[in-house]
Amino acid sequence: MKNIWVISLFPEFFKPLFETGVVGSALRGERGDLPKLKVLNPSDYNEKGFKGVDSAPYGGGAGQVMRADVLEKTLLEGIVRDSDLSQFEVIYLGPRGKTFNQEIAKHFSKNFLENSKELVFICGRYEGIDERFLNKYVTRHLSLGDFVLSGGELAILPILDSIFRLMPGVLGNESSAMEESFDGKGIEFPQFAKPQTACGEDVPEILLSGHHKKIKEWREDQRVKMTKKYRPDLLRLAEKK
Repeated sequence: MKNIWVISLFPEFFKPLFETGVVGSALRGERGDLPKLKVLNPSDYNEKGFKGVDSAPYGGGAGQVMRADVLEKTLLEGIVRDSDLSQFEVIYLGPRGKTFNQEIAKHFSKNFLENSKELVFICGRYEGIDERFLNKYVTRHLSLGDFVLSGGELAILPILDSIFRLMPGVLGNESSAMEESFDGKGIEFPQFAKPQTACGEDVPEILLSGHHKKIKEWREDQRVKMTKKYRPDLLRLAEKK
């Protein structure tokens, strides 16, 4: 089975992914034969350890920049080794990247299982990464949104979760991933569970009817109404496609 790799100065950020929820169960090997998530620390591939992973930027300026040579050594010696570099998709999270969405999550999940490329996520820190490493090795740029975080780890965690949960065997019910928000039809319809009366409101009668066709029609109608109310931009996007 192939691996999904992360290069990060703070591997401890990814422990919760292994310890909680359905993705945690999958990564622990309790939900099918899934890829392994492996996290490498550039400090382990540098003679000076943590103190030698960054340097002051040429030309002056605030902060530090992650060194290209240290990241290169981590990638080539820790991940690529005797393999062909073309067998890896190297992804960097930063402001120049395309905003991550459900369509990209599905692409990664499906393509990862069907082709031979392994995924490598690079976590930036400080003022970023030396441009020479990005130019030579990064094959795809992604962004979580138009805001600044203290490190790439915080952006990569939700991306990994969204990719893993779409893989076979992770969700208890495979149909759970088929009728979700951002599937091209808008946001998901409202959901209800026991008790029948809660917060001063009853469950809609149609959901108690047992009439599956009418329930499906009601849910689709609610999906459109919810999307128009809360995310009309998704409807406009769907119309353009």
